Amino acid sequence: MAGKSLCLGVLTVAVLLLAAASQGAEPPPSCEAVRKVFHLRRLGPLGGVPEIPRAGVDLQVCTSKTPTCCTKKMEERYQIAAKQDIQQVLQTSSAVLKFLISRNAAAFQETFEMLIRLAENYTSTLFCNAYRNMAAEAAVHVQEFFTDVGLFLFGTDASTEEFVNRFFDTLFPVVYNHVINPGPTDISLEYAECLRAARRDIRPFGNIPKTAIGQMGQSLLPSRRFLQALNLGVEVINTTDHLHFSRECSRALLRMQYCPHCQGLTQSKPCMGYCLNILRGCLADVAEVDLHWQGYIQALEELSGALSGAHGIEHVLLNFHSLVHDALGQARINGPELSEQVNKICGPPVRKPKQSPGCSFDQNKDNQVLKMFSRDSEQTLTNRRKEFLRHLRLYRAFYGGLADQLCANELAAADGLPCWNGEDLVQSYTHRVVGSGIKAQSANPEVKVKGTDPVISQIIDKLKHVIQLLQGKSFPKYEKWDLQQTGSGGGVDEQISGDCDDEDGCGGSGSGEFKRVLKITDHDVQQF
Repeated sequence: MAGKSLCLGVLTVAVLLLAAASQGAEPPPSCEAVRKVFHLRRLGPLGGVPEIPRAGVDLQVCTSKTPTCCTKKMEERYQIAAKQDIQQVLQTSSAVLKFLISRNAAAFQETFEMLIRLAENYTSTLFCNAYRNMAAEAAVHVQEFFTDVGLFLFGTDASTEEFVNRFFDTLFPVVYNHVINPGPTDISLEYAECLRAARRDIRPFGNIPKTAIGQMGQSLLPSRRFLQALNLGVEVINTTDHLHFSRECSRALLRMQYCPHCQGLTQSKPCMGYCLNILRGCLADVAEVDLHWQGYIQALEELSGALSGAHGIEHVLLNFHSLVHDALGQARINGPELSEQVNKICGPPVRKPKQSPGCSFDQNKDNQVLKMFSRDSEQTLTNRRKEFLRHLRLYRAFYGGLADQLCANELAAADGLPCWNGEDLVQSYTHRVVGSGIKAQSANPEVKVKGTDPVISQIIDKLKHVIQLLQGKSFPKYEKWDLQQTGSGGGVDEQISGDCDDEDGCGGSGSGEFKRVLKITDHDVQQF
C-alpha cells in the first residue's frame, strides 16, 4: 500500500512539472514556496521577499515577461549564494583527494623524521660500542650531521656534498686524537683546526666520503622532491577549490541555480546539457590543468620506483653507520702514514690537558619505539608509497571530468525529468553542448570565456616545473634534479653493509633538534 502511494506521489509531481513545462513559466499564484526556501537558506531578511508575484522590471539576470517573486535585492543575494554553492560543491568533490595527499605528506614526513633519528642512534651507538673514548666528542658532530640531513630533506637550500664533507672534516681531528696518534693529552684547538682544513688533502678516510656524498645525494634529493611534490598537489587543489569566477560566469551560475526560484520553481534542477555548458565554461581554466595533473601523477609513479632499493633513503640512512665504521677502520690501518702526512702539513701535535669524557649516550631512551620502527622499515615505506599512488591513480582524470562529475552527481536533473534550461521548465535541452577546455568555449551558448585565469596559469607552470624535476633524465644523478646543487654526485662504488639489528644495541634516542624547522610550509613550494 505504501509503495502504491509513493508511486502515485512521484507520478503526480512528474505530471505537474510536465504541465508547467507545456505551459511555459507561468507565474505562481503566491510566493510562499520562494519565501520558505529563502528563509531556510538564510539568504536575507524575509521582509524583502514579495508575498505575491510582481513586475520584475528591475531585474538584470532573472528577467521574465511574467510577474516574478524576485526583487533586485534578492537577485543580488542569490548571486552570492550561487557562487558560494559552487565553491562548496567544488570543495566537497575534492575533499577526499586533498585528504589523501595531505595525510600521506604528513605520514611520509613523520617516517623520514623517524629514519633520521634511527640513523643518528645507530651512528652514536657505533662510537659508544667500538670507540668509547671519543664517543662524546664524536656525538656533537654526529648530531650536527643528521640535523643537516633533516634540514636538507625538508626544504632548506643546502648542498649534500657540503654537509657530508663538513662531517668528515670535523670528525678527522677527533679520530686523529684518539685513533691515529693518541696521547696522554688532547690536541689543541688550533691543531684540530689545521687537521680539519687538511682533511680533504690528506684523505684519511679514503673514498668513503665521496661514496657517502653520492649515496646521500641519490637518496635525499629525490625524497625531498617527493615531499615537495605532495605539497604542490595540495596547493593545486586549494587553488582550484577557491576559484575567482568572472562576472559572466557568476551571472550564468545565478541563472542556472536561482532564477527558477523567481518563477516559483524552487525544486527544479538544470538540464544536463545546460549544466554542462555552464560548468564547462566556468571551469574551462581548471580543465586546462588536466593534462599537467596527469603528468604530475605519472611523474610521482616513476619517481617512486627510484626511491626504493640500494638508493632509497631507508637503505642509505640506516646503513650510514657502516660507512663511518669503515672510514674509522681505514684511518686506523693507515695510521702511521697519515701521521707523517699530518706532520708535514700541521707539524707535530700540539697538546693540552685531556678533557675527553666517556660515552654519555643513552642507548635505552625511546628504545622500544625505534626498534619497532626499524623492523622492516624499508619494506613498510615502499608499500606505503605503492598504496598511496594506487589510490592517487584513481584521480588522474579528476580535473578533465570535474564539470561533468559535478553536474552528474550534484547539480543536474535526472534523465527523463523536466528540467530548467535557463528560461523555462522543459522536457529536454536543445542547444549544442560544448566540450571541456578553453578552446571549446568559443561555441558555448551559455557562457562567454575570455581568457585564462593568471592564478591557474601559475599553478600549471608550477606543475610543469615539478614534472621536469621529478622526471630527471639521468636520475639518480642528483645534480640534474636541483640547479642549486653543486655536489659532484659521484656514483656508488661500494656497497654498504652491516645492518644494525636488535642484538647490536642500536636503539637509543637521537637529538631530534632538526624537528624545529622540519614542517613543510607554503614557502617550500614557491620555488616551483
